[in-house]
Amino acid sequence: MTSAWSRRGFLTSSAALTTAGGGALLTPAARASAAEDDPYASLRATWSALLLGEGFSPTAEPFRSRLAALGTRAARWLDAMDPVDGSLWPDAVFADSGPGADADADPSGLSARMADSFTRLHTMAQAYRQQGTGLTGNSGLRDAVVTGLDHLDGQVYNDRRSRYGNWYSWQIGAPQALLDVCVLMADALTPDRIGRYCAAVDHFVPDSAVASYTGTSTGANRVDLCRVLALRGIVGASAAKLTLARDALSPVFPQVAEGDGLYADGSFVQHTTVPYTGSYGSVLLGGLGMLFALLKGTAWEVTDPKRQVVFDAVENAWAPFLYNGLVMDGVAGRAVSRGEQDDHRRGHSILASIVLLGGGASAAENARWRGLVKGWVQRDRYSPPMDDPTLAPSALARIASVVDDTALAALPEPVGHRLFPDMARATHRRPGWAASLSMAGRRTTYYESGNGENPRGWHTGSGMLYWWGDTFANGQYSDAFWPTVDPYRLPGTTVSRRPLADGEGGDWGVSLPEADWVGGVTDGKRATVGQHLKGLSSTLLARKSWFFLDDTVVCLGAGIRCRDGAAVETTVENRNLGQAKDAVLTVDGAATPAGRPWSATPADVSWAHLAGHGGYVFPGRASVGALREERTGRWRDINTGGSTADVSRTYLTLWFDHGRDPSDGSYAYQLLPGASERRTAARAADGGRLRVLANTDDRQGVSVPSLGLSAVNFWSAAVAGPLVADGPCSVMVTEHADRTATVCVGDPTRTRTALTVTWNRPVASVLARPATVVSAAAGAVLRLVFGDLSGTRGATQTVRVRLP
Repeated sequence: MTSAWSRRGFLTSSAALTTAGGGALLTPAARASAAEDDPYASLRATWSALLLGEGFSPTAEPFRSRLAALGTRAARWLDAMDPVDGSLWPDAVFADSGPGADADADPSGLSARMADSFTRLHTMAQAYRQQGTGLTGNSGLRDAVVTGLDHLDGQVYNDRRSRYGNWYSWQIGAPQALLDVCVLMADALTPDRIGRYCAAVDHFVPDSAVASYTGTSTGANRVDLCRVLALRGIVGASAAKLTLARDALSPVFPQVAEGDGLYADGSFVQHTTVPYTGSYGSVLLGGLGMLFALLKGTAWEVTDPKRQVVFDAVENAWAPFLYNGLVMDGVAGRAVSRGEQDDHRRGHSILASIVLLGGGASAAENARWRGLVKGWVQRDRYSPPMDDPTLAPSALARIASVVDDTALAALPEPVGHRLFPDMARATHRRPGWAASLSMAGRRTTYYESGNGENPRGWHTGSGMLYWWGDTFANGQYSDAFWPTVDPYRLPGTTVSRRPLADGEGGDWGVSLPEADWVGGVTDGKRATVGQHLKGLSSTLLARKSWFFLDDTVVCLGAGIRCRDGAAVETTVENRNLGQAKDAVLTVDGAATPAGRPWSATPADVSWAHLAGHGGYVFPGRASVGALREERTGRWRDINTGGSTADVSRTYLTLWFDHGRDPSDGSYAYQLLPGASERRTAARAADGGRLRVLANTDDRQGVSVPSLGLSAVNFWSAAVAGPLVADGPCSVMVTEHADRTATVCVGDPTRTRTALTVTWNRPVASVLARPATVVSAAAGAVLRLVFGDLSGTRGATQTVRVRLP
C-alpha cells in the first residue's frame, strides 16, 4: 500500500486548509450572538454542550485525568493517521474493492472499520474542543480532522457509493460520528464540505429510513436514526429534517404488544425476541434524553403526550434491573461478551441517561430519579461511577451533579418482586440481596449472538439465576465471568452436556423453544415462577420452578429427560470467587479442602455453605457434585473483537448430575443469599418451615406455614396440597395477619379460555376480584372460575378474600 503523501507532507498540506474562525473556540458570548441570528447555531451550541458536558472544572478530578486521557487518545490517532487508498489508518482498512482493499476481509468488518474511522475523528474533534486535553484549539489537530473527513468523503462515505457489510455502520455508526464532528468543528468547515457531507448522509439515511416502523427502524434503532436526521437538519440548516426527526420519534413511545419496544409489564425487547433493557434499552434511553434536551424550547420540541410512557418506564422498566449501580446481565444480550464493558459500566451509562432525561420530566419525577441515582452511585463500591474510565466527561458531569447535590437524599434500593412475562424475566429484591432470572419460550429467544459476539451464550435462557449481595459479590459477573465460566454450567440452569457449535441455533435470536408455559405470578413481594424447558438443539425436556420468598429462592426441577447420549446437569451454583479464591465451602458442618483443583461428590447432603456468599439447603437430602477449579479463557473466545490475552478465575461449582439420558430426573434446593453457616444449618434442620407439596412433571409446589403461603405451578390439571386446578396455571395464596388472604392466579401459557382454581380452605367472602373471574364461590372452600385468560399476556390475576 503506497501512501498518497508522506506524514510530513500531510501535516504541511493540512495547514493550508480553509477555515472559518482560524480554529478559535466559540466563546459563550459568540454562541449567544450566533443563536440570535441563526436557530441552527443555537442548536449546534446545545448539541456541543450535550456532547462535551457542562458545569465541571477541567482541573478538578476525575475530569482532569479523563480529559488528559482523551488528549492522549487523540494524539495517538493524530500520529498514526496515514491517508491512502482504502484506509485512513493502516489498521482500519475499509475498502471492499480497488486499491488498498482487503479481499479476504468480511464485509461487515470492513464497514465497521469505516465507521470506526469516523469515531476516531470524533475523538480528535472532542480533544480539540474540550478544555484540558493538551490539544485544545490545536490547529494541527483541527486540520487533521478536516483532512480525515475529506478523505473518507472521497474514498467511501459519499453519495456515489453503495453500502456493503453491516447496515448499522452506514446508517447509524458513521453518520452519527460524522455529524457530531461537523457540529464540534463547525468553525473549520467550509459550506462546500458541509454540503458534501450532508449529501452523503442523505444518500445512506434517506427520509424513507423512518417511513415505516419496521425492520431495522424500530426501538433503539429508530431513536438512533432520528438522531442522525436531527443532526443532519442542524448541520445542513434544514427545518424539514428536524421536523421529520421529531415526528419519527412518535412510534417509539406507545407500548407495544409484540416485537420491539416497551411493553405494559415493563419489558423492553429489541430484535423481536431479545430482552434488551440493559443494552439497546440504554441506547434508547440515552438517545431520547439527548434529543429531548436538544429540541427543548425550540420550534421542534418533542411534545407528543405519549412520551410519558418513556418517563414512566424509568421506574417501570429500567429501575428493576439496576442494583448498586450495575444493570443486570440477563437483559444485556450479546453485550455481555464485550470485554471493555461490564454490568457496572453499562449501568453507569444508564444512570447518566436518567439524570439527563429528568430535565424533560416533571419536577417530581426528576427529583425522585435523582434520589434513586444518588443511592445507586453511593452503593456502587465495587466500581464507583466517578472512577469509570469509559464514561465521557459529559456523563460524568451529569452524575457529579447528583453526587454533589447536598440537598438531595439518596433513596434506598426498592424491595419487592417484578415479573416480566413479555420477555421471560424476573427480578427479586430483598433487604441485603437481589436476584434475577432468565428464561426462554415461544416469544423469547434462548440467547442472542451476532457480529461475532456471544457465540456461547446458548444456555443463558435455560433458567439462569443471577444474584448479588448488598455489600458483597457485586463483581460476580463483572470480573471476567463470561470468558472464563463453563458455559454448560451457568447457575440455575438445567442443560445437556451435548457439545454445541458457536452460534448454535443461528444469530440474532432466531432460535425459539416451542414452549408456551413460561412465567408465573407475583403479589409484588413474593413470586411463583416456572419454565417448561426445551433444550437448544437438544432432546432435553424439564419442568423448572422457582419460589421467590423472603430470604430464599426455592428451586424445583422434575420430569427431566433427554436422549442426546450426553450427561444432563442442573447447576446449583457456579460462583466466581474473585480475589477470595479460597472461600471455604462447608458441607453439613465439615469444611472441604480450599486448594484447587478439588472435586468431590458428597452423598446424602443436607446443606452447604460458601463463605462470603451464602447457603444452600437440600430438602430430603441429595447427592451433589462439588468442584473448585481455576478456569482460563480469552475475551476473543466469545467476541471476535475481544482481547487475545488469557484471563483466569477461580470457580466453586455445585451441581446435580442427572446421568446420561435421564428419563425422569428431579432436584430440589434452596438458595439463601448472604446466609451465615449457622443460619444455613438451622434452616436445613427446620423441617417444618418449608414443605415441598409436589415436584413432578404435572405439578410443583411448596408451602411455608409461617408465611401463610401455598404456591403451585400446575403443568396440567392436578392437586397439590390445598390447591386444585383443572388445567395449566400458576397459583400463589398468602394468608395475612388481618384475616384476609390474597390469591394470585396466572396463565403463563396464554392459551386458557377457561380455568377453575379451588382453594380447600374456608373463606368467608370475596372482597375483590378482577373482571376475568366469572364466578367466585366462598364457603367451605374457595372456588374461582375464570373466563378467557388468553388475552391477559400472562399477567397476575389477584383475588382478595376474607377468612372466617
